[in-house]
Amino acid sequence: MAQAPQPTRPNWPIIYTAHHAALTPQQVDHFFELGSQWHLAPLLQAGGVVVFPHAAVQDCGQHVAAAVNAVLDSGAPKVLVVGVLHAWTPEMQEARERVAAGEDLTGHPLRGIHSPDLFHSRDEWMLDHSLISWRFFWQLACKRRGLDNPKARPRVREVYPFLAGNQPQTLPNYDEIAKWAEDAVIVATADPFHHGIGYGDEATVARAPEEGGLELARASINESNRLLAEANYPAYLQQCTVARNDARDSGPLFRQLRGPLQPALLDLGASDMAAIYQSPPPTWVAAALVAWQPNEVS
Repeated sequence: MAQAPQPTRPNWPIIYTAHHAALTPQQVDHFFELGSQWHLAPLLQAGGVVVFPHAAVQDCGQHVAAAVNAVLDSGAPKVLVVGVLHAWTPEMQEARERVAAGEDLTGHPLRGIHSPDLFHSRDEWMLDHSLISWRFFWQLACKRRGLDNPKARPRVREVYPFLAGNQPQTLPNYDEIAKWAEDAVIVATADPFHHGIGYGDEATVARAPEEGGLELARASINESNRLLAEANYPAYLQQCTVARNDARDSGPLFRQLRGPLQPALLDLGASDMAAIYQSPPPTWVAAALVAWQPNEVS
């Protein structure tokens, strides 16, 4: 597999904020209408997990809206939102590559569950964009339901695991988060398949979504989900590396917190990233909505 090029990293918070600001009320209504086709609150109430994408909002707003509505419809007092912490610095990238190669980084200063609500957390999570769309739709949904007072809403706790490796239960701060999650519902974000020239694929193998790319994405996501369902974290991490699945840490964390789960890929689309990366097409990311159901729930 070709090594990914190193283009200038987009300023994702600015890009996402601009995308959200450009949405019309009619477009927002449409996202909530599309999201209403999935009734996921019972799954969350039963201890399952909903995984939504953080691709460009115009391509996945309905998935984020579905996750937000599932939380509010569940009636749960708390929600744990598991974000993705991307490798923003050379130090983070090096550490991530070492873990993917099988190195034990227990004790590494970057390893842990980072969060605005954890006293000993580092602040790299503040640079990340993975939950910007979640916050956007959360605020809108709460306002629509008359939950203007934050005290009337479920308590939201965002967490960003990093360098989980094959032992997410040993991440610093794991025990605190596990205890807190006992009476919370859990949702998580992932963009599970990045593909094309801008991500390092040769032009001879890169496929546009409509020309076989989505079939590649579906097969890759199903394989990643199978390994995660088995709690085969070493193999899952290797699959994430191949697929450029950014849930290499968030997946093992929610799987460890909730125990055995079975995945169902509910919807799959694509988000074009060629212009953002100033790369030739095809350069895109898969946007997937996945429901993780506890084994004992039929």
